[in-house]
Amino acid sequence: MAENPAQNKAKLISETRRRFEAEFVSDKSEKYDPRDVERLQQDDTWVESYLHWRHNVVDDTLKMIDESFQWRKEFSVNDLNESSIPRWLLEVGAIYLHGYDKEGNKLFWIRVKYHIKDQKTIMDKKKLTAFWLERYAKRENGKPVTVIFDLSESGLNSMDLDFVRFIINCFKVYYPKYLSKIVIFDMPWIMNAAFKIVKTWLGPEAVNLLKFTSKSEVQEYVSVEYLPPHMGGTDPFKYSYPPLVDDDFQTPLCENGPVASEDESSSREDVESDGKETLETVSNEEHMALLKKVNPTESSSKAEENEKVDSKMKAFKKPLSVFKGPLLHISPAEELYFGSTESGEKKTLIVLTNVTKNVVAFKVRTTAPEKYRVKPSNSSCDPGASVDIVVSPHGGLTVSAQDRFLIMAAEMEQSPGTGPAELTQFWKEVPRNKVVEHRLTCHTVETSKPNTLTLKDSAPNVSDKTSEDIYLQLNHLLESNRKLEDQLQRCIWFQQLLLALTTLLLASVVTFFYSLYN
Repeated sequence: MAENPAQNKAKLISETRRRFEAEFVSDKSEKYDPRDVERLQQDDTWVESYLHWRHNVVDDTLKMIDESFQWRKEFSVNDLNESSIPRWLLEVGAIYLHGYDKEGNKLFWIRVKYHIKDQKTIMDKKKLTAFWLERYAKRENGKPVTVIFDLSESGLNSMDLDFVRFIINCFKVYYPKYLSKIVIFDMPWIMNAAFKIVKTWLGPEAVNLLKFTSKSEVQEYVSVEYLPPHMGGTDPFKYSYPPLVDDDFQTPLCENGPVASEDESSSREDVESDGKETLETVSNEEHMALLKKVNPTESSSKAEENEKVDSKMKAFKKPLSVFKGPLLHISPAEELYFGSTESGEKKTLIVLTNVTKNVVAFKVRTTAPEKYRVKPSNSSCDPGASVDIVVSPHGGLTVSAQDRFLIMAAEMEQSPGTGPAELTQFWKEVPRNKVVEHRLTCHTVETSKPNTLTLKDSAPNVSDKTSEDIYLQLNHLLESNRKLEDQLQRCIWFQQLLLALTTLLLASVVTFFYSLYN
């Protein structure tokens, strides 16, 4: 009886492990990191990725594993972390993971204009590449990535074939089966010759994964929501460090509100700060439900409590700016404003409105889960309804401008229910390309911001100049300075090219006349 594919795969994996142990590890060689050898014996997906890339030929697979494991030890891949990389490399944003392509594959960005060929820094840049790939591989074992070589505003001094070859080897040998495709954006004509060499390194199969695109073509592979404006997209994301970028979003400290012990302590905090806090977690719907449940004997005391809630709801700051997404309208559109400790406004509000005909499930994640409590952080929103999400710093921790929030939403077209168990199962099964994401940054302000509305008769007082204004102006000046430097650099390149062509022409003329007279 013929073996089925699953049995054949298991047999190949077993044979690969046995032969690698016998032929490569038996001499107790120091060539490999013991953690890699141990993982090879336990992780079927890892072994399968090598076999797949070598068309299930065990001999070729063993050679590939040997080369890959030696590289992993040389680069200390298992021990790479942020402290292993020079901080300036992390800050410049030349390499990072962010967003997804139309097939749901993670985007691995390489901003070529930030790469200047330099032998002194090449090893650090290779370690940075390995850091991101290993980080992703450990989190998303076996899921492919799409590499985007963004060549906009780049020139000859950014073209480092040694570095490009290293990146290709990462996907050919070190991280097999992880490459979905390579999207080359806005390649200058002067680099055509270089990429002809690159094609020879890729091999005939991988060459088909190269996609050369312009602004009008790149949207065939990546939707506008994950493309920056210079690519014709609408993604407001701007790289900054620290913290690491958005693939680091985590579930908040308290999923669906705080745990019991924290709930009790938070209740005490709310009572103690009753006269100071201006934002409550009680929604309008909850308020109406309280009124309906009042007993006649309790009406007077309940009425007093409801008056307190009403007075606080009048002081509620509702966001004005709105991001109009395909599933949810999200307010505020871009930034969460937290009041300072002195101003007393320690909490802020996110309003989600379902604009579809189906129930929409949503999650709220953050880069700093130890800092924030989010209520609710994993729930659903009925068609046409709105949900108020309260975000509050936990335990008096300080809000940072580097903190970010991620709102994930997906349409539940055939909803079996919206309880915790059903939502957990839904998020396990929903395809990545069906999930819509939106990001919010954090700001701390001393006074009311112009993008919020205080529900009082008096209008808010807005300071003429805030720290955020200064921050934005500095960013604008830095960006302008960078553009001027890039323009100057391009002028220098063209001058050098023109000088080389002129020299070549003069040499040709001299040679011609020399041959004519001799």
